[in-house]
Amino acid sequence: MAQRDTGTEQLIKDTAKRIFFSEGKLHATTQDIADAAGVNRTLLNYYFRTRDILFEQVATEARLEMSAVLDKVFTSELEFKDKLQQLINVFMDEAIKFPYREVYVVTELNRTDKVVPEEKKTRVKAFLKEISAEMEQGKIKKMDPRQFCMNLFSLMAYPLITNCLNKSIYNVNDAEYKKLMKDRKKVIFELIYQ
Repeated sequence: MAQRDTGTEQLIKDTAKRIFFSEGKLHATTQDIADAAGVNRTLLNYYFRTRDILFEQVATEARLEMSAVLDKVFTSELEFKDKLQQLINVFMDEAIKFPYREVYVVTELNRTDKVVPEEKKTRVKAFLKEISAEMEQGKIKKMDPRQFCMNLFSLMAYPLITNCLNKSIYNVNDAEYKKLMKDRKKVIFELIYQ
């Protein structure tokens, strides 16, 4: 039996991930991906058979990567203020690298009635309790902790999801917008802890 070249397979997946989630070409063809990876389409089809199989595999891995990064923050033993700053930094850094991943995740959740696993809900409940405790201590403005969470993730994700629109409105290039998003990490944190 022939041995699969995992280096080539990984190259194809990495290229597809960049094309789908960094460049936003969610409908790229197998030929587009093969050309960008420097392999022929037959080889790509050998590893993944169809574009949909490749896309699903790359998307699943991307979701798991982001989930692992966020879970690490949510389960850390840091003080809430430090945890929040780390969450903002980690989320924004990942979203800057792969801005269209968020678009994909939102689209998929709306398209398929995927259920959030109980372990994720448990982590969110624990985080909501931490938010409540911080509010009770008067460190952040009191509100429904769920509203706080929705506001937080909106502040982080929305400018990245709408990057094309924002670049056009504010007449900035990719480098300028990336800098705005990096600066935004501090802006968001300071909005919460004024």
